Order: sequence, then structure tokens, then C-alpha cells
Amino acid sequence: MRKTILTTVIGTALMGSFAMSAHAQNEPQGMYSADDILDAEVYFAGGSGEEIGDVDDILFDEEMKITALVIESGSVLGLGGREIVVGTDYFTLETSTENDGDTEHRIMVDASQEEVEAFPAYDNDWWEQTKANTRDAWETTRDGAQSAWQSTRDAVNADE
Repeated sequence: MRKTILTTVIGTALMGSFAMSAHAQNEPQGMYSADDILDAEVYFAGGSGEEIGDVDDILFDEEMKITALVIESGSVLGLGGREIVVGTDYFTLETSTENDGDTEHRIMVDASQEEVEAFPAYDNDWWEQTKANTRDAWETTRDGAQSAWQSTRDAVNADE
């Protein structure tokens, strides 16, 4: 039961957070698997279409909304293979279905090379600072809101 609820929550978060775009002959598929998005190739959305790297991780907030992707940049753009954090304002998901029925997902980043180079590195310092900022924001708003995690836990416990 817990796995089913978690899968539903992740699927809902993916559906609600990605901006969908598809090739003209394809319809959005409606639900996306994090497993399919992980390792998806990432490209510049504008003119060059140059590859940036691959999706290494998907970051969620307390409400299970995707807030960013972690992109392993490889050695392109002079980034030296670092992991970068790309916020949801900068990417879209393209989904296409090949003639053999396989579905391919690509992440398109709408940013210049300079902007991508300035994206924060995904490292322990970034993680700890982001957790602290999020915790502070939660403390100031939690009286009027309830955590999605707590709601899910309460739903699971009610079923037992």
C-alpha cells in the first residue's frame, strides 16, 4: 500500500511540474515515470541544440512538487563534468514516440551558455544551504499549511 501511494504521489508530482511539449504527431502521455526521466539527455532549447548532459536527479519540495533537476554536465561548456542545479523555470520535457513504439524523453534547457555556466553546482554546500532556506520558509508558513509528507503518512496510517 505504501509503495502504491508513493508511486501515485511521484507520478502526480511529475505530471504537475513538467511543462509538456511533444512533436506534432505525439500527444502528451499523461503520466511520467521518474525512472524514464533519470538519465534523459539534456539539450539547449535554442538554435544550437547542443547537448548539455544527462539528468542525474530530480529534486522535490515538501509538497512533492519538482523544484529542480540535477544535470550531470559532462565536459561540455568547459564545466569539467560538474553537476548543476536547473530550476523548473529553465526546462521543459519533450516526449516522442519512435516508429518501434519506444518513448524517448529529452529535457530542453531554455538558457544561454553563460546562464548555464552560472547555475549552482550540486554539492554539499548547496544542499545544506537549500535545506536551511527551505526549513526557514517552512517554519514561517507551517501554521497555515500541512506537509504533503504528513498527509501521505496520515493516509497510509488510516488504511492500516
